[in-house]
Amino acid sequence: MPFRQQSLKQRAIELLALAGVRAADQPPCDLCVHDERLYARVFAHGSLGLGEAYMDGWWDSDDLPGLFTRLLRAQIDEELKTLDTLIAHLKARFVNLQRGEHAFEIGKAHYDLGNDLFQAMLGERLVYSCGYWAEAGNLDEAQVAKLDLVCRKLRLQPGQRVLDIGCGWGEALKYAAQNYGIQGVGITVSQEQAAYAQALCAGLPVEIRLQDYHELDEPFDAIMSIGMFEHVGALNYRSYFEVARRCLRDDGLFLLHCIGSNGAPSRPDPWIEKYIFPNSMIPAMSQTASALEGLFVVEDWHNFGADYDRTLTAWRANFDAAWPALSHHYDERFRRMWHYYLAVSAAVFRSRRDQLWQLTLSPRGVPGGYRVPR
Repeated sequence: MPFRQQSLKQRAIELLALAGVRAADQPPCDLCVHDERLYARVFAHGSLGLGEAYMDGWWDSDDLPGLFTRLLRAQIDEELKTLDTLIAHLKARFVNLQRGEHAFEIGKAHYDLGNDLFQAMLGERLVYSCGYWAEAGNLDEAQVAKLDLVCRKLRLQPGQRVLDIGCGWGEALKYAAQNYGIQGVGITVSQEQAAYAQALCAGLPVEIRLQDYHELDEPFDAIMSIGMFEHVGALNYRSYFEVARRCLRDDGLFLLHCIGSNGAPSRPDPWIEKYIFPNSMIPAMSQTASALEGLFVVEDWHNFGADYDRTLTAWRANFDAAWPALSHHYDERFRRMWHYYLAVSAAVFRSRRDQLWQLTLSPRGVPGGYRVPR
């Protein structure tokens, strides 16, 4: 082995040891290396190199979520800042990647991959966000519990007109219409989602639109936005809340459900940016609070981020069970990519690096105070 490659390998082994991770070319090992070029690739390209090397079969692990949980808890990723990381950070900070024609890119790149994939992975309901596991025994129960929690927090009543910003496949509005008697409007930037949601909500007082949220300017009694704020981008946070405020009646409530960070504003991960969620970023608590100042009263800020680990683990089990059928449409490299995505995501929440928030907001404060449903 060339001296430089040997040196990089030794450096990698030392870093991994700080997290209690053993790398080797044969068991027993936590990170089993099949190609020694892995070390140079990771030091050159950081998380992008590590993820692409996994997709290419250069390494494996018997417990991917466990491996990444240990790495994140030990903050090993802080040692791998590269040019790829810097470029992703600068683009997110200075280029508005979520406005105009860019607003629809995430729909085409991710949510239009195929309803067969998401139907297989997400369970009985196509709800692509964290379930609420407080009293749930399985994924389907957790998703119903989450939808009902949202409706209860919004205090929905029959006949109210409700907006869903980023409605996905329409499950939240369908649930609210059937169980709370509301009328709804849902918007999405995914053609596949819009078509599915329209069919799902057929016969209900629900309208589904392929529309950018910036275009909204009409009154609603309540607004919900579940798992969409991660695609808004820091340069648009203020305008996002301004749209919600101008559309919400003075006595209404707005429920924002999103992934978030209580640390400093995060840098987009280059691998996630390239392969999974282009133009997306995780909002920091400071960014979110600043963006809604003067527009809303924060009635409640609920964090149940640990539930996302269980949700992602269930999604991965569903994906694996469905793979024999899915393999007719997706290749082996896609399977490894999707495994990597779900494993890293589970580890992010298991390590408590990221959180899952539900913010309940009112324009002027609920008279007498807001009693928090849980």
